[in-house]
Formats: sequence, C-alpha cells, structure tokens
Amino acid sequence: QVQLVESGGGLVQPGGSLRLSCAASGFRLEYYAVGWFRQAPGKEREGISCIDRTDDSTVYADSVKGRFTISRDNVKNTVYLQMNNLKPEDTAVYYCTTGLIGCTYYNGGWYPIGYDTWGQGTQVTVSS
Repeated sequence: QVQLVESGGGLVQPGGSLRLSCAASGFRLEYYAVGWFRQAPGKEREGISCIDRTDDSTVYADSVKGRFTISRDNVKNTVYLQMNNLKPEDTAVYYCTTGLIGCTYYNGGWYPIGYDTWGQGTQVTVSS
C-alpha cells in the first residue's frame, strides 16, 4: 500500500508547540520533495512549508516563518513539522504531500512541484 499518514495534531494553547509527523508507506520519502499544507474552514489551502528532495533545503510561508521547522528522517521514512509559538490562526487540518522535483511558490505558499497525493490530515486546534 502506498500512502502518507499524518499524525501529531491536537489541542494546544496559544504559544504552545506541536510536532507533526508524515509517515510514508510503500515508497521512500527521500526521493521526493515533501511539503506541508493546511486547510482551514473558509480559507484557501495554504502551503506552509516544503523541503527539497536533493539538498534538503527548506522554505516557509511568511505566516509560519520563524515558528515552524520542516525536517526529514530518511531512516524512519518520515517528515516532521515542528510548530512553535502556535497561534489561533494556525488552527487547521494539516496535510503532507510529495512532489518529484522540488518546491515552488504559488499563491502565497510553498508546495512540492506536481504534488498530487496526501493523507487524511491531522487536526491542529490552537485555543485557550
């Protein structure tokens, strides 16, 4: 089975932290650019971060820059999103997705080029 599974979301107070995980089955993440995007009710999809497949360079949307960090662990075949200093506006369902080449900037966010697959997502709720 080829799939992506997001996990690690939950309810956190403003200023708190969460680490999301994107675990791949059936393929190796090390061969792909991997990104995280989020979807909140009433808002467009926002590509918040992407990590390149070749040199592990990282990019971030302005909305999360300085607060979120994307990384990968090829041994575990997992990509992470460390989220610090969370704000209520970060509340959304978070998805990871893959592309073949690298990362591209589109509509205010970053995405793996040609991304077309993702998992079920994990809910992040930031509230006091």
